[in-house]
Amino acid sequence: MKEKMLEKIKMIRDRKIKIAIKSSMFLILISFFTAISLWAEEQIQVFPSAPYDRYIIYQALALFWAGIIGLIVIIRMKLKEIERTQDMGIDKEEKDIPFLD
Repeated sequence: MKEKMLEKIKMIRDRKIKIAIKSSMFLILISFFTAISLWAEEQIQVFPSAPYDRYIIYQALALFWAGIIGLIVIIRMKLKEIERTQDMGIDKEEKDIPFLD
C-alpha cells in the first residue's frame, strides 16, 4: 500500500516536472521570437539627414535654451526686487497713515 502511494507521488511529481519543463521551453521560445521581431524593426532617424534641416533644428534648440536661461534670469531679478522691498519694510502696512477722504 505504501509502495502504491509512493509510486503515485512519483508519477505526480514527474508529471509536474514535465509540465514545468514544457512551459519553460515555451516561454523561452516566445521570448526569443519576440526579441527577433524587435531586432527587425526599422530604425527611425531622430534628426533629418539634410544639413539644412539639421541646422534649423540646432538653431531652434539654441533659441529654446536661450529663452529658458532668460526666464531664469528674469525670475531671479524679480525675487531680488521682492527681497529688497521686504528688507526696506515697504510691503508692511502702517497704522498711522492719513487717509485721503
